[in-house]
Order: sequence, then C-alpha cells, then structure tokens
Amino acid sequence: MNKIDVEMTNKVVLEVMSTDDLWSLHERITRILSARITSEKRELEKRLAALERSQNAMEGGIKTRGAEGKSPRKYPRVFPKYRNPFIPTETWSGRGKQPRWLVAAIKSGHKIAEFEIKESAESKGGLRRA
Repeated sequence: MNKIDVEMTNKVVLEVMSTDDLWSLHERITRILSARITSEKRELEKRLAALERSQNAMEGGIKTRGAEGKSPRKYPRVFPKYRNPFIPTETWSGRGKQPRWLVAAIKSGHKIAEFEIKESAESKGGLRRA
C-alpha cells in the first residue's frame, strides 16, 4: 500500500468510528503528545544548561551580572531633572523621549522650567548630579 491508500483508509476508519471511540483516541493522543512535549522540554533545558555552563567556562567563570541579577551599568546614574507636581514619583532625567505627563503639560501652556527639580545636594544624601 502506498501513502495515499493508507491515508484514505485511515480517513474512512475515522469516519466510521463512534463518538466514544473517537474521544478515547483523542485522549490517548493528548496523553502521548503531552508526554513527548514534556520529554522534549527536559532535553532542551538540559542542552540550555550545558550551553550556559560552557559559556561561563569560556568567560573564565566571571559573572557579568550583579547580586540582584541586574546587568552592570555601562554609564553613570543619571538623576532626575524634572518632576510631575501632581504625582511626585513621576520624574524624568531629561534624556530620551519626554514622558506623557510633561508633553501634556507643555501642550496646555506650561513651560518645561516649571517642572525642574530644585533640590540641593544635601537632600539627596550628598549625591551630586553629573
């Protein structure tokens, strides 16, 4: 039998099967697929772990991330220069795209200078803006 004959035979067999038989076949296929997916996932995780180990060995065991899992800064910290007066936790350093609250305020007629943070170095714990 060639492939087409097998497919046609299987299609005919499935069409004459009862709903209960089809449902049990579906459940069986689902179990098999679930087991295979779990097995493949384990294998991929093992391969990933091996790749990570080899990557760390190539780097000489030097960790590139800090204790918190954050990558190290490539530039000094930039302090905020502008603050939303209505929601003081919303700040902007003056770099990158302007935040929505500042764009809306400027459109409504405010000047950007009105939102500048005028804090002294002492109130920041001795840190100075660069």
